[in-house]
Amino acid sequence: MKISGHHVFYRTAGVIALFVLIMSGCAADPYQRRADVMKDHVENFYTHLKANRVAAAVHENEQIEAMADQMADTVRKQGQLQGTSQVEREFALMKTARGTTAQNWIALGQYFAIKQQPEKARASYQRVVDTYTDPTERTYREQAARALNDLDILSGPSPSSTH
Repeated sequence: MKISGHHVFYRTAGVIALFVLIMSGCAADPYQRRADVMKDHVENFYTHLKANRVAAAVHENEQIEAMADQMADTVRKQGQLQGTSQVEREFALMKTARGTTAQNWIALGQYFAIKQQPEKARASYQRVVDTYTDPTERTYREQAARALNDLDILSGPSPSSTH
């Protein structure tokens, strides 16, 4: 049986199209991959906290902070080089990471308050006040400042209270 040139062409084109389709599925969106990694760190943070593995929870939150720092560097470096949509996506993911870590530090403070460890709770809340200084992060600072005041009500002010 003789194979025509058209048959070989269509078969080759079909194989190439299938390869491209498979590879496009494997090459997932890098932003989505990082969002998924961040989501895993958040889930691990709360899993560790529920199991009273505080050091492991802190490590997970520090990993998210490191991701946010890397994203901030990327936004600064590539702001003029790449298209606006890529930088905007990176910036949005960075803001999500920073907001998530601020909320996690507040949750850690709440954990310590519940465990009757007010000095550790104060340190966690104060970290939010000191670290998240961007005007868009005001909500987190205010929430942490209120929590510091609440700790003063529950356990008395700390000797080195600076808020």
